[in-house]
Amino acid sequence: MPSRAPSEIRAVLESCQRALDTRDPQDLLDVLAPAVVLVGDGGGIKRAGLRPVAGAGKVVRFYLGGSGEVEGTITGHPTLVNGGPALLVRLDDEIDGIMAIRVEDARIIRLHYVRNPAPSSPTIPFQ
Repeated sequence: MPSRAPSEIRAVLESCQRALDTRDPQDLLDVLAPAVVLVGDGGGIKRAGLRPVAGAGKVVRFYLGGSGEVEGTITGHPTLVNGGPALLVRLDDEIDGIMAIRVEDARIIRLHYVRNPAPSSPTIPFQ
């Protein structure tokens, strides 16, 4: 049954944020469901994965491999996008993208990372 409690979703977002900020593989594995799927979208402008990445271990390796190539600091900031939980991802102080997150049973089951979000995309700080 999907998680609906805002406090549970907030806790998952904060755990994901910490794991991404510190690049700690175990922290990231702890917040991801074993069958998590990551879908990337660069909008034809920014580099993104061409195929979905399935499985917690593969998602962690994909993220750590890609973030190791980045010069700068990647941070995530909890927000809401289209009414759902997400992280606003910044590279240094510039917006790099939006990572929409689907949570079930206190674990992330789906990540959709849009690296070229439209400037008018509505984001709201998660409360």
